[in-house]
Amino acid sequence: MAAAQAGEVPRDGDSTWPRPSKCRVIAVANQKGGVGKTTTSVNIAAALSMHGQRVLVVDLDPQGNASTALATEHRGDVKDVYQVLVDDIPMADIVKPVPDMPNLYCAPATIDLAGAEIELVSLVAREARLRRALAAYDVVDLDYIVIDCPPSLGLLTVNALVAADEVMIPIQCEYYALEGLGMLLRNVDLIKAHLNPTLQLSTIVLTMYDGRTRLASQVADEVRAHFGDTVLNTVIPRSVRLSEAPSYGQSVMTYDPGSSGAMAYMDAAREIAHRAATLA
Repeated sequence: MAAAQAGEVPRDGDSTWPRPSKCRVIAVANQKGGVGKTTTSVNIAAALSMHGQRVLVVDLDPQGNASTALATEHRGDVKDVYQVLVDDIPMADIVKPVPDMPNLYCAPATIDLAGAEIELVSLVAREARLRRALAAYDVVDLDYIVIDCPPSLGLLTVNALVAADEVMIPIQCEYYALEGLGMLLRNVDLIKAHLNPTLQLSTIVLTMYDGRTRLASQVADEVRAHFGDTVLNTVIPRSVRLSEAPSYGQSVMTYDPGSSGAMAYMDAAREIAHRAATLA
């Protein structure tokens, strides 16, 4: 299905999109697995970087899938986000440029990060370790920091939400789409109340849309009824290319830029760049 495009957003020809007035820190979160968090994080970041935005992807998932998709080494004794959170090494020591993507950078995750949930429990200010690391990192040359969260509501996701200004939630257009979402939104509200008063739910992305099914349309309509303008006009279709791209160490934006998935993520990123975050 062709991606729906926001009427107020110009089509290509706008090779450089407007930069935000300050670096936007966006946590991509949903405790449900398989909803497209990493795919969304990587491809939105890649699309933004291809249009003049300077973007850092922080891989906060121990599986390291975002690192894989961005061709960033994350095995062996590579310095990673685990050491930033637990050992206090500077974020600048782990950030690597993404090959062949001049404006894109990645802070990789190794399997060591799986132990961070336990080790963070005993550390001082355990919920704010990532925020402190990003505060010490020179973001003057960055327009976006995109944090790819693990599929849980544990301390890693809490760290992401405390560090972020905005939350982006991918929701798959399937039967259980809204199940568990209330718990995530309650956590966002708790973190806003106690740890990060500027945090806002700014964006919802509808993923895995199959235009052949009535169910997908019903789920999309239900999500839009609940969340209104927070939902991007663009929907992300099911696409084999989206699944294939990471195995080649690429985002779909470079792997197959003409595919339906790549064009949809390009449109979604364009919407994000052109519309102001819904900050109260």
